[in-house]
Amino acid sequence: MATREPISGYNVGYNMGYNMELAQIIQKYLAVAGVYGKQVPLASLGLSKEETEHVLSVFDEDYHISRFFHLACAAAASSPSHSQIIFQINGFPQTHISIDAEVQSIL
Repeated sequence: MATREPISGYNVGYNMGYNMELAQIIQKYLAVAGVYGKQVPLASLGLSKEETEHVLSVFDEDYHISRFFHLACAAAASSPSHSQIIFQINGFPQTHISIDAEVQSIL
């Protein structure tokens, strides 16, 4: 029986010049949100628009990861520089993300 590499070691977008692991996106999220479960603008993660769209699209397609990610297209808030940027994640407009603490079970 073959052993499976942990999801946290899963590199996203290697062929596109992006090298992002699940643990890295979680760290970026927590640096902005402070705690799990808090909705934050996607733009606040500090990635380019293209990298954000690619990385989150890949994670969104993986059930074992996406069940912990909650993407939303939220109305503009008080910080227009971050909250009004619309990202296309798997063809759907999104502006914000929250991540459940249970994601730690797959890291």
